[in-house]
Amino acid sequence: MTDLRTVLGEAVGAAFAAEGVDPSLGRVTTSDRPDLADFQSNGALAAAKAVKANPRELAARVADRLADDPRLASVEVAGPGFINMKLADGALSARTAEVAADIAHSGASMVAAPRKVVIDFAGPNVAKPMHVGHLRSSIIGESLKRLFRFRGDTVWGDAHFGDWGFQMGLLIVAVGDEGKADAFLAEGGGPFPTVSPVTLEDLERLYPAAAAMAREDTGFRDRARKATAELQGGRPGYRALWAHFVAVSRTALEREFGALGVTFDLWNGESDADPLMAEMIAHLEAKGLLVEDSGARVVHVARPGETRKKKLADGSVIEAPSPPPLLVISSEGSAMYGTTDLATILDRRKAIDPDLILYVVDERQAEHFEQVFRAAYLAGYAAEGSLDHLGFGTMNGPDGKPFKTRAGGVLKLHDLITMAVEKARDRLHEARLGENLGEAEFETIAHKVAVAALKFADLSNSRTTSYVFDLDRFMSFEGKTGPYLLYQAVRIKSLLRKGADQGVAPGPIVIAEPAERDLALTLDAFSQAVAEAYDKRMPHVVAEHAYRLAQSFSKFYAACPVLIAPDEAMRSSRLALSKAALDQLETALRLLGIETPERM
Repeated sequence: MTDLRTVLGEAVGAAFAAEGVDPSLGRVTTSDRPDLADFQSNGALAAAKAVKANPRELAARVADRLADDPRLASVEVAGPGFINMKLADGALSARTAEVAADIAHSGASMVAAPRKVVIDFAGPNVAKPMHVGHLRSSIIGESLKRLFRFRGDTVWGDAHFGDWGFQMGLLIVAVGDEGKADAFLAEGGGPFPTVSPVTLEDLERLYPAAAAMAREDTGFRDRARKATAELQGGRPGYRALWAHFVAVSRTALEREFGALGVTFDLWNGESDADPLMAEMIAHLEAKGLLVEDSGARVVHVARPGETRKKKLADGSVIEAPSPPPLLVISSEGSAMYGTTDLATILDRRKAIDPDLILYVVDERQAEHFEQVFRAAYLAGYAAEGSLDHLGFGTMNGPDGKPFKTRAGGVLKLHDLITMAVEKARDRLHEARLGENLGEAEFETIAHKVAVAALKFADLSNSRTTSYVFDLDRFMSFEGKTGPYLLYQAVRIKSLLRKGADQGVAPGPIVIAEPAERDLALTLDAFSQAVAEAYDKRMPHVVAEHAYRLAQSFSKFYAACPVLIAPDEAMRSSRLALSKAALDQLETALRLLGIETPERM
C-alpha cells in the first residue's frame, strides 16, 4: 500500500524525466505552507542549475505536465520555482478508505526485502535488581523489536543477561564465606542440592558488599577471580550454584519486564556462548588474530596508523586515537566481557544467521562495541555493516545528571513502576476518570496509564538525546503525554459505542471539510513515519506521529459533528474516519509498546 507522498513523488519524477532532468530531483515533501498546498517539490531549483535553465520556467513546464493528473485539484508554481500541489477530494477520500480497510497495518507499507534481525537489549545482570538505568534499553529495544517485526522482518529479541563475568566469582566466594553453600563448594561432581541456598534478597545484599570488599581486599579479589575462572572452566559445584543464582534472578527480571510489557524471544546470557569459547579461541589463533600482551591475550582491531574523528559535546570534532585492542583472555585466564560478546555473535551466526544484529545499549559503551564489531569482522563472524550499536542518552534528574533517589542512590525499577502507578491513580481520581468502574478494572487502567506515561516520555525523545525525568508532567492528561493519547483513544471508542447504540455504522468515507482533510492527510503520513522510524532506528518518529494524529482528531471532532451530522451518509463517513483514526492510533501506540484501555 503506497502513500500519497510517494505516489506524487513518482509522478513528479516522471515529469522531470520528460523534461530531460534527473527524476530523483522530483522529490515531494509535505508542504510547509498547508494553507497553500498539501505537498510541494523544490527540485526545479537544483534541476535548472544542472541543465542551465530558468528554474521557474522549468517548474512551470513540470506543472503543466501534472495539470491533468486526476489526483490533483491544483498545481501551482510559487517563488523561484517551488511546485505546490493540492490533492483532489476524491483522491484523498480513496486513500483514506484504503487506510481504513487496512486493519493490520493502517496504511503503512512493508519492507521490500524482509531480513532476519536480532535485537540485543535490556542486558540486566544476574543477582542485581533492575534499576532505572535499564529502563531506556528495555523501552527502546521493545519498540524497535515491534517496529521491525511490523514491517515484515523476522525478529528475535534477546535479553542477553550478564551472567558469566567477575560478579559471579564475587558471589560464589561471598555465599561460601557466609556458610550458605558448603555442598556446592566441595570438590567432585555432586549431586548438588536442587533447592537454592540463596534468595533474591540474599543476592541483592551480598553483591554490593562483595564488590566493595574486592576493591579493598586483594586477597578476596584474587579468590573471586579464581572462582570466576573455575566456574568458566566447568567446576561442577560452582556451575550448580551459579544455576541457582540465574534462576532466582530470572524470576524477578520476568516480573519487572512483564510490568513494562517487555518480552523476549531469547532469554540468553553471556554463559550461552561458553560452549563456543574454545572453538572461537582456536579459530582466532589460527587466523593469527590472537596475540600475547602483558600476560593477557588480545585482538588488535585498529589498522596501522589509524586515527578517528571524534565529536565532542560542544559539537567540535577532534582527531582521536584508534580503538584499543579487544581483551579476550585476562592474565588470570578468564573470559572477558568482550570475549562473550564476540562468541555470542558467532553463536547467533550458527543458530540464526541473522542479516542484522542491533545492540540497544547505553551510548557510553560505544568504544566497547566498536572493538567487538571490528574483531567480528576481522574473524569473519559477521558481514561488514551487519552489526550496529544503537546508543542512547540518559534519563536525568532535575540536576541534569543520571536519575537518582533523593538519598542519592540508584532507584530500583520495581520502585519506579510502583511510584508511577500510584501517581496514575491520583491523576485518574483528580480527573474524575474511572469513578464508575470496579476496583480491578480501575487498577488495570491505572497500570496502563502509568506505563504509557513512562514509555511515551522516553520514546517521544530522540533515542540519542538525554531527557529530564518529571513524573508530574509525564502523567498529565493534557499536552504531549502518554495519558493524553490514551484519553483520545478512549474518547473515540466511546464515540463508536454511542454510534452503535444509535444504529449509526461506519460507511463510505467522503473528505470535504478542512478538518477532515487534515485528519485524512495525517492518516496518510503514517506510512512515511513508520518507514523513517525503521530506517533511522528512531521510535520517536512514530511517537511524534501518534501525537499529531491525536491532535488532528481532536480538531476534527471539534469542527465536524459526527453523530449529529446533517445526514446519514455524512454521519457514517465521519464515524468511519473516526474509526480509521482509532485503529491507526492504537497501531502506533502498540509499536511503542503501549496498550489502550477500553474506557476510563
